[in-house]
Amino acid sequence: MARIEPADFTCTLYAVRDHICTITLNRPERRNALNPTAYAEIEAAFRAASADPEVRCVVVTGADPAFCSGEDVKEMMTGEGGGAPRPVRVRHEATPAAMAALDCEKPVIAAVNGAAVGWGMELALYADIRIASEQARFAELFIKRGLICDVGGLLRLPAIVGPAKAAELLYTGDPIDAAEAGRIGLVSRVVPHAELMDAAYALARRIAANSPLALRYMKEGLRKTSYGDPREVGGWAIEVIYRLFQTEDHREGVRSFLEKREPVFVGR
Repeated sequence: MARIEPADFTCTLYAVRDHICTITLNRPERRNALNPTAYAEIEAAFRAASADPEVRCVVVTGADPAFCSGEDVKEMMTGEGGGAPRPVRVRHEATPAAMAALDCEKPVIAAVNGAAVGWGMELALYADIRIASEQARFAELFIKRGLICDVGGLLRLPAIVGPAKAAELLYTGDPIDAAEAGRIGLVSRVVPHAELMDAAYALARRIAANSPLALRYMKEGLRKTSYGDPREVGGWAIEVIYRLFQTEDHREGVRSFLEKREPVFVGR
């Protein structure tokens, strides 16, 4: 897909005001599920915010009722919505949208207003800070689809909640609510739904009031000391994910989702 600019977005809203960039996933009728266009727009939005000298802080959120429900399985696996079913092709680099979010030089706040599941939880994990509405819930659902997660779950989740809790969430795919996310440190705080964006912007304004250069280097220092190399981990993860796309277990995971039943995996 050709490089796009914020003015051309169709699945995402992009706005800059008072040194704060707001990126809003805007497919509420699909609970902000991601198709190829949405992935490309996320990548372009974070790259634009990172390059814009007027931006000092980024807030990423979703149009109610969800933050992001992950990949649009119906569209990407069945061709619903006018697109062709997703082809299986091997890549050797991390997901571009993930790397754009992780490479963003500006502090990123995720204002999680509802379900953040699958790649939606990954997106929340790419943020530096997460604030949750009481209506938020989180789940790394990849194991339920016969897949593994992206860089967020493999690299950032263990650093945020600890290796054992991360393993529990990744191995089971079980959802947690906002209160549990607060208890384990996945989110910095939980606020009433109506107060979420006010809380996110209040924090963003306090961050944006500081030196842009110091903020950039502070974030760079945290990346160097808190997390491993996302490109190495992401490249490995993408190769494994594309291998798993070709398995019976993945096909069963997708079928069971579409048929609204529990999957029966066979290990092939």
